[in-house]
Formats: sequence, structure tokens, C-alpha cells
Amino acid sequence: MSKLNETMRDAAEAATSAATAVAEKAAGLAGTVTERAKDAVGESVGGVPTGDRRVAIPGMDQEGEKLADQDERTGQTQREAPAASRGERFASYDVADFAPLTGKEEDFRFTPLKRLRGLHTDELTGPAPAVRVEAPAAVRTETVGRDDARIGSAGIPEDRLAANAWSSFREATVVTVPREAELESPVLVDVEGAGDGAAAQHLVVEAEAFSRALVVLRHHGSAVLSQNVEFRVGESANLTVVTLQEWDDDAVHASAQHARLGRGAHFKHVLVSLGGDLVRVTPSTRFDAPGASVEMYGLTFVDAGQHLESRLLVDHAQPHCTSRVTYKSALQGENAHGVWVGDVLIRAAAEGTDTYELNRNLILGDGPRMDSVPNLEIETGLIAGAGHASTTGQLDDEHLYYLMSRGIPEDEARRLVVRGFLFEILQQIGVEDIEERLRGAVEDELAAADH
Repeated sequence: MSKLNETMRDAAEAATSAATAVAEKAAGLAGTVTERAKDAVGESVGGVPTGDRRVAIPGMDQEGEKLADQDERTGQTQREAPAASRGERFASYDVADFAPLTGKEEDFRFTPLKRLRGLHTDELTGPAPAVRVEAPAAVRTETVGRDDARIGSAGIPEDRLAANAWSSFREATVVTVPREAELESPVLVDVEGAGDGAAAQHLVVEAEAFSRALVVLRHHGSAVLSQNVEFRVGESANLTVVTLQEWDDDAVHASAQHARLGRGAHFKHVLVSLGGDLVRVTPSTRFDAPGASVEMYGLTFVDAGQHLESRLLVDHAQPHCTSRVTYKSALQGENAHGVWVGDVLIRAAAEGTDTYELNRNLILGDGPRMDSVPNLEIETGLIAGAGHASTTGQLDDEHLYYLMSRGIPEDEARRLVVRGFLFEILQQIGVEDIEERLRGAVEDELAAADH
């Protein structure tokens, strides 16, 4: 092997090591978790210390972080208290059942309401984005009316945005993977926006019992869209869903994605958000029977002026189920704002639950802001393991120096670290041409940045 190849190999290995460690060494953020939880997660979190030693984030008066009202007598701030349990949140199909948003609600305190362009206030009468489905012959694709029994079976809207989409959509697209079918090629669901009128959309993907499939849901073009997406995963079925937000710069997208899992089912959800002006995705997973498992992965690359938000829920209501959550974000540019909120609820009946959630965020220069809030609610002590971790930090100068000492220019060294940090998530997609396209998109973002 030539000396140059040896140097590049060493650099690549160093970049991967640096990417793994960079979030761990973020200033002021680390922590511990109970020994039992450590045993449960083992090396699945790459050695990241668990727990949360979070520091105050400056600039909390920015648009999108709605400060609570101040009591005139005491001078203390007040905020509406959330429901005592995540499982007690109000849900309804009717938008009229939800009060108008003020920005003081816990679920919307980071969301800049003015940039929603009417998705929370107006009737969604604009044309829905076009949906095109490419799938193997065994897959059934239907366009159905609101009265179809499959609609609404995976989840009920829990916020005004999702309820407005439910109240406004006219017809839905239903994609069904038949019982025992094992698809050799992915199902491609292409959602293309071509207008700026506020619109609603509804999609349903059902993987029947003992089936196996990979579904790619790609959003692109320009749109102002509020959307509900349902995933039904039948008994012992294995469904992987990749949801891509590759919108144009002016797009606004709110997507509530509900998954419901049968006995022994496995669900893998991979979320990648790159484009759009404001994108807010709220994936939730619920278990209908014991023995099911879910993996949830997320990657967001937040550029100057963008607001990319992910709020997820894993609701463990059945015994002996497993969940793993890993989300990563990179942020660059002035007023880039990322939000990650991870809620995991372990109900009293969910004995034997094994769960872990991890969020890592990499700040590339001055100007961005990241809000990361992991929440773990446990109603029974009879669990196999539970824990969470959240880290946010900048590139480590020592790692850059190591790479530069091997002859790699500084700008390329930065890119190597970011690649190693993010590409772990892209590798979960499992479709090489999509992974390659997204790697190229990330490279373009990095190349355009003035670090």
C-alpha cells in the first residue's frame, strides 16, 4: 500500500473516531444513568455517557421560543403545565376541538408560528401535492375516500396541525403490502409539491402479517402542507420506512406520522430532513401486542434561516417490547434552528420493556441554535432497561489538528469529521442510490458553507 493510501486510511479512521467523540466532549454536556440502564444499552450508543447535564442556552427570546408570561406580583415566569403523563394528551380528529395556538403550548414553544403560513389557522383548501407510487406488482395502491375503514386506525391527531389536516383532506392514498409478501425492491412513494396554497394530505401504508418491505416516502418541490401518514405493521411483519424531506427552500411542511405495531412486528423508521423553510415532523410509535420492536433514526442538516423540528413519541403500552432511537443533527449558518424532542412512555402494563434514545448535535460555527429535550416517563419498575442521552457541541480542535497533521487541509478535515458523524444514519436507509444522492446533498451543504 502506498504511503499516500496509508495516510488517507489513517485519516478516515481518525475522522470516524473524531466524529464519534465530538458530541461526547461538548462543553458542559454529559452525565450518568443507572447501572442497570448502562447494562441494557451496552455499546449500542457508542460509549456516549448517558444522562443529562444540560446548560442554559442563550438567546431564548428568539422567535420560536415563546417565553412564558411573567407574574406581576412575584416576577416569576408561568407556563401552561403539560399533561401529567404523555399518555394523557388530548387527541381528536376534529380541529375545532383544539384551541387556537399561542406559542405558549409545550408542543409549540420552539415552533415559529408566523412561519407556518396558515397551517394552524386556515382551512386547508389548496391542492394537495401529487402522489406517484412505484412498487412491485404484488403491492396494491388505492385512492380512497375519507370513509375508508383503514383511515384513522393507526393514530389520532394530538395537536392542532394534525387535526386541521385530518379535517381538511378529501381523499387518501393507501399502499398495501399483502400478507406474507417479501418484496425484493423498495416501494417508492413520490410526493411532489407544485404550489403555495395551504393544503392537507393523508397517506396510509399497511404491511400485512408476515410481510417484509421497504417503503421510501420522498417529499420534494414547493408546498405548504399539513399531512397525516399512517403505518400499520401486522403480526410478525417487518417494515422499513424512509421519509425524506428534500423540499425547495420556500416549503413549509408539518407531518404527523403514526405507526402501530402488531405482535412480534418490527418497524424501522428513518427520517432525513434537508430542505424546506420550516419542516416539523412528529413520528409516533404504539404497540398493540407484546414482542414488537422499533428502531427510529433521524438526520437533519439545518442551514442558515431554516427551522427543522423533530418531535417523536414511543408509547410502550405492551410488555416485552423494544425501542431504540438515534437522531443526529448538523447545523450551520445564521439563524439555523434545530429542534429535537424525544418522548418515551413506559406504561404500567409494559413490563420487560427495553428502551434507549440518543440525540447528538454538531454545531458548525457561530449562529445556529439547537434545542434538544429527551423525556423518559416510567410507570413500572419491572423493565429490562431504559435510558436517554443528549449532547450538543462544536468540532473539537484536537481532532482537526490530528487530521491536519496527516497532511489533510483544514476544510477537508472538517468535512471528514462531519461525514463520519452523519453518514451512520444514512447507512440505515438500505437503498444505495438514495444513500448516494443524500451523501451528495450533504457534501453540497458542507462545500457551500464558509467555515
